[in-house]
Amino acid sequence: MKWQGRRQSGNVEDRRGSSGKGKLIAGGGIIGVIFVIAQFILSDGDVSVLQQLEGSGSSQTESRELTAEEKEMGEFVATVLADTEDVWNDIFAENNMNYQEPGLVLFSDAVQTACGGASSASGPFYCPADQKIYMDLTFFDQLRQRFGAKGGDYAVAYVMAHEVGHHVQHLMGTAGKVRNLQRQSSQTEANELSVALELQADFYAGVWTKENQQYLSEGDIEEALSAANAVGDDAIQKRTSGRVNPDSFTHGTSEQRKAWFMRGYRTGDIRQGDTFKEVLN
Repeated sequence: MKWQGRRQSGNVEDRRGSSGKGKLIAGGGIIGVIFVIAQFILSDGDVSVLQQLEGSGSSQTESRELTAEEKEMGEFVATVLADTEDVWNDIFAENNMNYQEPGLVLFSDAVQTACGGASSASGPFYCPADQKIYMDLTFFDQLRQRFGAKGGDYAVAYVMAHEVGHHVQHLMGTAGKVRNLQRQSSQTEANELSVALELQADFYAGVWTKENQQYLSEGDIEEALSAANAVGDDAIQKRTSGRVNPDSFTHGTSEQRKAWFMRGYRTGDIRQGDTFKEVLN
């Protein structure tokens, strides 16, 4: 991605040099990603959801100097966030809406949020209670090393755009509506609603990519699709347990995630992203 020398967002808070080791959300690795992120989004800011998942831990805080590589990555994600701001401000304005820009918090090991405490094992997530995205960037090393995703900066950009997609859903009221529907649904039906929500966030990531394509480099789309493939429910279940249980899916299959990202990328039209109509029927 062509990002050097361009505008960086002022909505980034970098806590990587002073990460606390307080109470952590239970769960580990990519499995934590599937369960915890869904709970964050569908709780629509209900702090009790994360409090129920917290485990015990120390309250120590460690400080250190960031490496040159970490500083550069911070500049990169700040540029990506700025790009999402530009695109979504325009899209909302075109639809007579006001876009409220989300914050982005970079952390290491553990972090406290308005949704509760989280560990790096949770993966990147969006907290609707404070309208911030939280990322421990070591997640992408795990994604590449354990789950076979390609390296490259656009894998990071795709995941960020996906989380911004959840912010868009929060602003539009979609996440709150899904939460209410889940309360009246069986577990299988609630999981299907979660899948539709996640696939729509992938679609929005594709829409952003379409609108931001002047900054794409060769191979960027392949990197995004590789990341989407790696975090499909079926791919994760195969790697972690050797079995696949569709009724337990909460994010969608690898093929679904890639397909909806590409639909967003090809159309660039937010009206084409009704995943609920197609996934639930």
